[in-house]
Amino acid sequence: MADHVHVRLSQGLSVSEAGELIEHSHCRCGATFTKVFTANDGEPEQPPSS
Repeated sequence: MADHVHVRLSQGLSVSEAGELIEHSHCRCGATFTKVFTANDGEPEQPPSS
């Protein structure tokens, strides 16, 4: 029997009340995953001016 490897399929993104970006994903086996990205304090990034 081969080892199972989780394939993370995206379910979407959301933003918490604290301003964190939350990535939701799942595997076909039923496992679910949540990854939280926290923004650094400071000024927001600005796109380069053209």
